[in-house]
Order: sequence, then structure tokens, then C-alpha cells
Amino acid sequence: MLHRAMQIYSEKGIRKMKKSAKFITTAMLAATMLVPAMGVSANEAPNENEKIRVLVDMPGKSDLKKAKDQYGVHWDFNSEGFTTDMTEKQYEALKKNKNVTIEKVPEYTVETTTLEPQARYQAMAASQSTPWGIKAVYNNSSITTTSGGSGVNIAVLDTGVNTSHPDLAANVEQCKDFTVGTSIRNGSCTDRQGHGTHVAGSALANGNGGLYGVAPQADLWGYKVLGDDGSGSADNIAKAIRHVADQATALNQKTVINMSLGSAAESSLITNAVNYAYGKGVLVIAAAGNEGPYQGSIGFPGALQNAVAVAALENVQQNGTYRVADFSSRGYSQYAGDYSIGKYDVEVSAPGASIYSAWYDGGYATISGTSMASPHAAGLAAKIWAANPSATHTQVRSDLQNRAANNDILSGYYAGSGDDSASGFGFYRLP
Repeated sequence: MLHRAMQIYSEKGIRKMKKSAKFITTAMLAATMLVPAMGVSANEAPNENEKIRVLVDMPGKSDLKKAKDQYGVHWDFNSEGFTTDMTEKQYEALKKNKNVTIEKVPEYTVETTTLEPQARYQAMAASQSTPWGIKAVYNNSSITTTSGGSGVNIAVLDTGVNTSHPDLAANVEQCKDFTVGTSIRNGSCTDRQGHGTHVAGSALANGNGGLYGVAPQADLWGYKVLGDDGSGSADNIAKAIRHVADQATALNQKTVINMSLGSAAESSLITNAVNYAYGKGVLVIAAAGNEGPYQGSIGFPGALQNAVAVAALENVQQNGTYRVADFSSRGYSQYAGDYSIGKYDVEVSAPGASIYSAWYDGGYATISGTSMASPHAAGLAAKIWAANPSATHTQVRSDLQNRAANNDILSGYYAGSGDDSASGFGFYRLP
């Protein structure tokens, strides 16, 4: 279980995970983490009937069809194979077949640095209509409303979205669930966890309930890829990424994907899906992870070259700039300074500590994490794209990089002049 892979430090201190660990989720997962530890004896045998998700591929079409009929298909990825659920015993037996390619599908979880929101509010706090992160992005401490993003979709792949939230309802264009059954459930993306609604609020809250996000005129595609405990299988996420790309192509619409989720383990399904979406003209933005300040701690999919990895800034001024939060994952120093993006590179920074935004119950909450930084960057990308409708996704990405380089971040572990492993190119702020 997830709790066995984690080592948790204090909320505002540094947390270090074991190499095989997955990222920590919020309140609901925190409650479930304690149950297995107390309920399973060290001498108790594992449940032989417990199912695991695997990716299976075979060279022969007839053999592949037989395997599909035998095990059932969760998602079909065509040339990559299909995913299905089977017992550990079945998995081990199939591994021995030299004509079969089989691998376990990793779990991904939401990115937060606290096990619970730092604060929750049933009603909108008037002083938070434009939270500090929005003011920082807009480079205006007295701003009261935001604008932009019209004609651009922001696909939030997360725990779902409260599509009835007053600050989000008018923006919802799609609402789909990839976590139930073996097909996409249209018109359903219920968020019972809070994370996805919070992320959507930072990206595009429209102010109808009082809260403003970065790009309030953008359209919201709420895709539920994580369960109510904040975790989900990589194949559900990969299927959603590909679906976003296909929808963007079919509708001929500019689209930004935000993934505030991650794992220490790379999934071939997600890597290929990100490359597929990027090849279709979709801009992919993801949280860098919360394993900082250690070098080389960026998680997937943020670590991928075709995903924009976003580091988290805190509302602290030091050395004349905002400071990179200690929890924010870092790249490798040896790859810093070249102003180019490769695997395991932080690309840009955005506000991610103590972020006020929408919550799944119709209220509001304050949370910290690179999960919160990523939607600020996604909203900014949508705003840039809407203002330059003839631009390609790669041009929008270059704009993010170039303007970030003009606002260097000089504070935080491994942060320094130029392209660094903590803040990447820097913090894009509007002129």
C-alpha cells in the first residue's frame, strides 16, 4: 500500500520519499493510509484473489484476441497492447511466456505537501477574490479581477471537478470520467476529494462566486482520472490524455492539459500518450513533484521532455525574488544553465504555496504543492494562446520560457542566476 512507500516529514518541512514511493495525496487518502497498517498482520498471507492492473501485448493477432477474451480488456491501446486486471499468480505465469510482453501498470497520485488543506472555508473570503498567486502572475498587488483565455480549453486531469461550483460552472464544456468501468462516462466527473476542483479554480475561476483564476474565459474540460482517494492507474490517465488530443483535433480547438499528479515510476503508456498529444498540437503542463529540495526528484509525467514541469514558489521575498519552496522537486544541476529542456528538467516556476482556491463542496480551501503551481502556468498558457490565436503550442511554450527567463528566481535551494535546477527558466509574470 501507499503508506508503506512513504516517509513523511512535517507539513512545512522537507519530505523525503523512498525511491519506489508514490506521491502523497490529501485528506481522504490520509485517512485510508492508516487502515492497512492496523488491519493486516505481519504473518497474514496476501490475498491471492486481489487483482492488479497490467499491460499485455503479444505479436500474434489471434493470440492477442485469445488473451483479451480470457482476461477481459480495461483499455485497448492498439499497438501498445491492452490493459486488464489479473491476480499476481496469473501475472507471474504469463511472464514466463516468451511470446508475451507484460508489465504492471503503476499508480499515480495527486501532488500535495499537506495531508489536509491548511484551511477550509464555506463562504468566499472577500480578501481572497484574487489570491496572492494570481496577483503575482499578473504582477499587480491591487488587481481585483482577471481576464483572458477565450477560445482555449484547459483539460484538468485530476480527481474530477465540481461542475456546479459558482466559480467554475459557466466554464464547463466537457465532464468525463475515466475511472469507472471500461468506457468513458460522459457527463460525469464528480470530485469527492477536492484536489481537482482546487486546481481548476486556480487555472480559470470566473469570479461568479467571487474567486478569480488566471484565465477566467477559458473553457474547462473536467476529466476524472483519479479516484476519490486521490490515486489512479496510469492507463486511465493515458487514455484521458489521448482522448484530449483526439477531441482537440476533431474540434480544431486550442487545448492545454494540466496534470497535477505524478509518480516516481515512468509509465510507457503515459509517456507515449504525452508524446501523442504533443504531436497533435496540445500543450502539456504538469506538476514537478513534491520531493524537494533533492536533486533529480522530479516525478512523471512532469519529468518528460514534452511536458512543461512547473516548480512551486512561496509568497516569500528573498534576494529580491520569490522563493522556490523547499518541497518543490528539483532537476539536476549538471543540466542547468543551458536554457534547453530535457528529461528531468524543471521548466518554469509559478505560485504553489498556501494557495486559496475552489473546493469540492462548493466552498474554498488553501493548499500547498506543485499541484497548485501547475494550473497557474496552464492558465497563463491559455491566456497567452488566446491573445495570439495563430500561435502553435510550441510557440506558446517558447513564450512561457522566454518571459520566465526575464524574471529570474534567485532564492531557494539550488536556485540561482539563469536556468537552474530549482526554478527552471524562472517565473513568467505578465508585463
